[in-house]
Amino acid sequence: MIAKALTIAGSDSGGGAGIQADLKTFQERHVFGMSAITAVTAQNTLGVQGVHPLSIEGIEQQIDSIATDLYPDAVKTGMLFSSEITRAVADKMKHYGFKNIVVDPVMIAKGGSPLLQEEAVEQVKASLLPIASVITPNLPEAEVLTGMKINDLNDRKEAAKVLHSLGVHSVVIKGGHGEEQHKIVDLLFNGRDFIEIDHQRLETKHTHGTGCTFAACVTAELAKGSSIEKAVETASEFVHYAIKHTLEIGGGHGPTNHWAFRTYDQKVVRS
Repeated sequence: MIAKALTIAGSDSGGGAGIQADLKTFQERHVFGMSAITAVTAQNTLGVQGVHPLSIEGIEQQIDSIATDLYPDAVKTGMLFSSEITRAVADKMKHYGFKNIVVDPVMIAKGGSPLLQEEAVEQVKASLLPIASVITPNLPEAEVLTGMKINDLNDRKEAAKVLHSLGVHSVVIKGGHGEEQHKIVDLLFNGRDFIEIDHQRLETKHTHGTGCTFAACVTAELAKGSSIEKAVETASEFVHYAIKHTLEIGGGHGPTNHWAFRTYDQKVVRS
């Protein structure tokens, strides 16, 4: 059986984030990737020059086409932009009974441009989190979703509890924006236990698309049958290598290297 993963997200013309990053990650993790595009963005490493949402009908039809022929083993949501799109996507996923749903609450681009309207935040909490297997916010996104100020690891744990109480099975609060000087700590909470996954902090501005890539890797691993804990551990390692062996292209926040895990980690199990 071929594992299949669907990304429901925006298109990044620069290729570093969005569905482009998701499909590259799916391919690297030996999963057949499919997409339903929610918006087309004009962007590069310097920023976002334009956002053009698709119609609700167009988004729904893409999901219908996938669900009725190429039913996914796991689904990732990324940039949803508006409350209307968020609600429509959630309704479709519930209608088709999608499992292994990974929610990446994309809110702000690396350069600061908003990718989720303020009024859509409550819709994410109300319609997406109750059906999600995993949510993968960074620290600023976790602050918006919880209304909390997160200063340290204890605050992250409290925020994870708040997000878990909204219905999501597991919460990953990524540590890239954390205060730790020499390491990054990704925190996983499954409703019972806290699991800390840490890596050396790498000083580079070339981190565009790390959030999309992380969530896509979790999705790919779940599609293949991995546990959530194992999927998150693999994703954390995958992104670490993608940053460590950066491509250094573009004049701004450059993209990560999606083939670095395969190329540079000789311990990687090809599965």
